[in-house]
Amino acid sequence: MKKILYALFAILAFSACTEAVSDARQEASLPRIYPDYLGVTIPVNIAPLCFSMADEGASRIEAVISDNQGNSLRSQGKESVNFGISDWRKLLSQNQGDSLGVTVSAKFADGWRTYRPFPIYVSPDSIDYGICYRLIEPGYEVWSKMGIYERTLSSFDERPLIENTQFEGCVNCHSFNRGNPADLSLHIRGPHGATLLRHNGSPLTAYNTKTDHSLGFCVYPYWHPSGRYIAYSTNATSQLFHSADSNRIEVFDTASDLQVYDVEKNELLLSPLLKQDSVYETFPVFSADGRSLYFCAASALPEGSHQLDSIHYNLCRIDFDPATGSFGSLIETIVDAASQSKSVSFPRPSYDGRFLCYTLSDYGQFSIWHHEADLYLLNLSTGESLPMTEANSDDTESFHNWSSNSRWMVFSSRRDDGLFTRPYFCHIDAEGAVSKAFMLPQRHPRRFYQDRFLSFNVPEFVVSPVRFDGHKASRIINDESRTNFGVRYDNEN
Repeated sequence: MKKILYALFAILAFSACTEAVSDARQEASLPRIYPDYLGVTIPVNIAPLCFSMADEGASRIEAVISDNQGNSLRSQGKESVNFGISDWRKLLSQNQGDSLGVTVSAKFADGWRTYRPFPIYVSPDSIDYGICYRLIEPGYEVWSKMGIYERTLSSFDERPLIENTQFEGCVNCHSFNRGNPADLSLHIRGPHGATLLRHNGSPLTAYNTKTDHSLGFCVYPYWHPSGRYIAYSTNATSQLFHSADSNRIEVFDTASDLQVYDVEKNELLLSPLLKQDSVYETFPVFSADGRSLYFCAASALPEGSHQLDSIHYNLCRIDFDPATGSFGSLIETIVDAASQSKSVSFPRPSYDGRFLCYTLSDYGQFSIWHHEADLYLLNLSTGESLPMTEANSDDTESFHNWSSNSRWMVFSSRRDDGLFTRPYFCHIDAEGAVSKAFMLPQRHPRRFYQDRFLSFNVPEFVVSPVRFDGHKASRIINDESRTNFGVRYDNEN
């Protein structure tokens, strides 16, 4: 009886706040909705895809989502359609591996219009629990309020892990081991600079990562699959505005090296092959089996030169022995982007060892300001690289990360308005086929993204909620004590 009464109440509530779609003009075209969810492939456990009409002249919008068994969801609103989470989850669960049909109607000054239906494909491949990202204003040389936030992907819940209102400084370079929040690296810049580390859920510890034998502080972390090592780069970075475009900034390295940190021995492992003055080395990542280190490398500019458009990074690889913490004796070029007058940044291998995704731009390594930057997928078995055309856009695609099952990718894109970086997702199947990308769902997407003048920076998957006490972390940051890194040279090289 309670279920019947609840169903009747839901029907009455829906009827009270909706209008009948009557005398609708049938449109041959597909609807223009925001965000664009037409024909996307979504995880079975994603939050509801709420959307508005892209044409703000519409006073109401209605959407009916139906499956092939006669089940359907209906939503109508002034601003956007908004599906209940429990009903949405049930419909997706019933249609794993199948498609749903979506029919949209919109009311304008001249009446209702009903558009041609479009499909949404429900993948049986689930997505991870959530993502973590930094929310930051699009500034250049100074920072204001910022923080690291966790968003649950099956709902709209967002919570701060730490914000810099609790200390003076900047939070960035957050990294987890394949989405496992028990292994955490978080970099703090400013007067209380430190790298916060946690391994296997151990207590959070603040480290001073700068040594007498390294270029500077460790940044751009990437965990070894064993959890024992973290690859870092150290970068001496400068920035300048383009003379032809005062709104575009170029961030570039004047020097950079690589090193690997041994968490168990508290030693920074150095190799002369990865500390060459004539080469800028950056963005190190371990292979899926942990026996290789991929990174980006470019020939250094002559001292005093500012020909930034001549800096082209290749994708390179060196052997790594996790048993001894030693490096190989040969650096191999995997993608020769320089020969094409292009530049590679942000290499990210899939955890199943099939692919490696990277960003390709015209030059340099700070691709977020490059409108031409696109994602490419390297097949590690064949060596073939192809653009991820289905996921790319006419604007910037930049930082990206794989889900723990290597079937989903989250990446940063500026396709929405060309100004703010927002997270998008795409599916990559076993053969490397890439689906159309979709924006992170929000309850009221237009209002959310128009009112929140913040960029989503460095989205990282997490497989479970991050246990992180921001107040305790702030006390550690504000405390002046730091643990120093030891250093060990790889004498074999």
